[in-house]
Amino acid sequence: MTKNTYKRRLRGRVAVFVALAAVAIALDQVTKALALARLGKGVSVALPGPLHGLRLVRNPGASLGLGSGSTWVISLIALAACLLIIVLALRTTSMAWTLALSLAFSGAAGNLIDRVAYASGFLDGAVVDFLDYGWSVGNVADIYLTLAGVAVVAFIACNVQFSDRSQPKEHGGAAK
Repeated sequence: MTKNTYKRRLRGRVAVFVALAAVAIALDQVTKALALARLGKGVSVALPGPLHGLRLVRNPGASLGLGSGSTWVISLIALAACLLIIVLALRTTSMAWTLALSLAFSGAAGNLIDRVAYASGFLDGAVVDFLDYGWSVGNVADIYLTLAGVAVVAFIACNVQFSDRSQPKEHGGAAK
């Protein structure tokens, strides 16, 4: 692959990453705003199907409320994860990996936005959760994180290449 071809494909992957992330984060934030506006304290809306309903919960912790006393640490981890995902997205040459990384970024960023927007101190805000599964309550950003995680496991299991660029040898030798 020529340098110009690589740069053109990189620009395309970056555009896809940014566009998907923008739409996904906007959808996450709109659904959270609707939940805040429509679901007050104690209000629960039953829904048919596997989703038990809608119920507003403010979660200061991570998944299932773990670490709720260390919200700022979770926020810093989420920020580091967002930065790492951006670096990985710039390094991949696979559109499939780009899409999965964009979803992962969207999920982490969507919940990080809550922790910043609803903070009263240093990164101590709570995430807006409203999708009641019966055993836990989540949000759209959590769905993105789950989909990205499933995609990454599937890509690894199916040996979907992360990059088709030649990797330099371990000790500074020529590229393969």
